[in-house]
Amino acid sequence: MACAAAGLAAAGLAAPARADDPAPTAQPSAGATQDTSGNTRVQEPKPTYGDASKVVRAQAAGDPGSSADPADFRLARGSDLSGRIDDLYASLYEEGVQDLMDDANRDAPTGSACTTDPFGTGDNGTPLERAKKYCWKSDDATSKEWIPQAISGVSDAQQDEHWGVKRPITVGSYDSWNPGRDDANTDGTKGDGVCQVGEPDSCNEKGARITFLDPATNKYRHVLLVWPYYNAYDHISFDGVHADENPLQKGIHAGGMVWYGNYLYVADTMAGVRVFDMRHIIDLNPDNDSATDDPTRDGLTSNVQDTRKIGRQNNVWYSYGYRYVMPQVDSWKFTTYQYNKARYGDGESITWCEGFGAPKASYLSLDRSASPDELVMGEYCRPGKDKENGNQEKPSMGRIAGIPLDGETGQISTGNYSTVSMWGNYLPKDGIQGAAKYKNKFYLNQSHKYSNGTLWRAALNSSSTLTTVGSTPTAVGPEDLYIEHGEETHDPPLLWSVSEHRENTDDPSCYTDSSDPYLNGARAEPSPCGRVIYAHRLSDVP
Repeated sequence: MACAAAGLAAAGLAAPARADDPAPTAQPSAGATQDTSGNTRVQEPKPTYGDASKVVRAQAAGDPGSSADPADFRLARGSDLSGRIDDLYASLYEEGVQDLMDDANRDAPTGSACTTDPFGTGDNGTPLERAKKYCWKSDDATSKEWIPQAISGVSDAQQDEHWGVKRPITVGSYDSWNPGRDDANTDGTKGDGVCQVGEPDSCNEKGARITFLDPATNKYRHVLLVWPYYNAYDHISFDGVHADENPLQKGIHAGGMVWYGNYLYVADTMAGVRVFDMRHIIDLNPDNDSATDDPTRDGLTSNVQDTRKIGRQNNVWYSYGYRYVMPQVDSWKFTTYQYNKARYGDGESITWCEGFGAPKASYLSLDRSASPDELVMGEYCRPGKDKENGNQEKPSMGRIAGIPLDGETGQISTGNYSTVSMWGNYLPKDGIQGAAKYKNKFYLNQSHKYSNGTLWRAALNSSSTLTTVGSTPTAVGPEDLYIEHGEETHDPPLLWSVSEHRENTDDPSCYTDSSDPYLNGARAEPSPCGRVIYAHRLSDVP
């Protein structure tokens, strides 16, 4: 239908009148494949959970650094989305990365203009070393809604480290705050999953977004990630990306991502990997005048002023106010059962991991020094007590393994299943928020809550045990890792990351508690928070 409308628009004719499109409806129940209007809106990948209590063979997390089964990281391709994508592209205008970056609209101070400092001083009292640092615009720096997690860039995307004339860095963030939807309504009652009139637009669960930073201009731009679906009138539409359909749609954590060739791979914690195409970024405001609605290819209009609506509604396209959206084009799901859970039934978060079955896709990076190139995927896990099973202690180091990539196509595989690397390990430390591998060396970002993180270097020894061989303090709240290898540009290799904790406007410091078990009472002075995009020289990690 969308293709026919596009043809009419191209011929200068108005599209025929249609019944109004519905707003996105309530989310489907557990296990459903359609929502209450009969629309296919369940997003992929969708995890297949297993019951850990029914696992017959005795399994437990291995010793720190010991070998783990890489087969647990194997992935299977999801449903074919090409028909939806073709209809979406036929309905709306698109741009590529270079054009988008030419339209970057937000400043990223650097050098002396970037005063945010989540590093403070190390144990020796001297400022921590970092080679580069970029700050966010003030609203992004203090946002309760958008939390930076993932990072990648052109060194992952292309061996020659250029995307045309650009050398972009990309950062992924998730929507963490939905007042009125899953916290409480404005009248103090429990959120029911519906954003009421009068509630802020942050009530909506927007999912995840990607930020493109141009280091040449110190400008950046946000792009909303979306999921294509057909609405109740069989019209193509889109929604924010969500990971769990019951009882409310929750946004994916987007804890890691890799830009490889034309594709962007984004971690979906319990399920696997989502795929987006960098060649097809939809532009909902081509004239760059947000005050007026723009005509679309299908003969309708697009509105980027209304920040509360998403997708095609009443024959108008909305995007929560974002000019650019990037639709999901593919998915890859773990082939083994998922035994991990994110929360208990009462909503309390779970940080320990089972240590068997499908891993949590907590973060991603790319190893271009491997042959073939491979995704490096790892888990964020901390020790804890399983309160549903007699407070059983869970050591939970987390696992890490590789997934080879097809360098010719930029895909995980041209078939329906991925391969796996020959190596897989339990991590040597808990609380790892990001990992990268380069020339057989591993780099691990360990978080210590609101204290300075630790950047570890590790290596596989002759017994295939992953052992730490050095460390340095790093930012408070360190996340995903990305290596800018510099082989083509002849620059020193850099290890990029992002810090997640916003500065508290009432108290600008995060304090190190002497009871923090990760510091053994070593320090108790203020330790500053703050969000930055930053890089260490690889050679500075001892």
